[in-house]
Amino acid sequence: MSSLKSKATGRTPAFQHDLFGTAQDLPEGFAYQPGLITPQEETELARHLEGLPFQAFDFHGHLANRRVVGFGLRYDYDRREVVEALPIPDFLLPVRERVAALARRPVEAFAQVLINEYRPGAGIGWHRDKPHFEDVAGISLLAPCSFRLRRKSGDRWERRTIVVEPRSAYLMTGPSRTEWEHSIPPLAEHRYSITLRTLRSQNP
Repeated sequence: MSSLKSKATGRTPAFQHDLFGTAQDLPEGFAYQPGLITPQEETELARHLEGLPFQAFDFHGHLANRRVVGFGLRYDYDRREVVEALPIPDFLLPVRERVAALARRPVEAFAQVLINEYRPGAGIGWHRDKPHFEDVAGISLLAPCSFRLRRKSGDRWERRTIVVEPRSAYLMTGPSRTEWEHSIPPLAEHRYSITLRTLRSQNP
């Protein structure tokens, strides 16, 4: 994936913060970049992902209907702490470089890479990523998804829904990361997501 690497080290535009309308329409700190990778790069990434050792996501003994595999670091739900995981595979390094360039962060800051496989019917419920991590970026592969966000405001919920297209990326920092929850409803098509996270300098 040399084309990915060359783009990541060149002049790269920052994430687009107003693609879905005015800044007031999006949670503060949420950004989106369509077309982060080409269709050819997407096909090559998916081919690599097919061979990874996915396992059903295990949340305190409850197996979710999506499969995951993590690299660099992972959150241990039993120990409630971040621990080392398998090294990040070489084929994912150019993707990390490109995301880091768009996020204007050092490449090494994105210390965790988590791959989610969503088969038809799979989704993910409302949640915020663990506070041990800081910025969160995601790359969508093969199929679109409705990326839903919500935040409690008094006795009601503020809500946003963003269609995250294949080959696009999103970035959550600031309030969009710490104040808003997000979820993905069950999907009709097979989809992968590549999630990259930075680690907080001091864990809570």
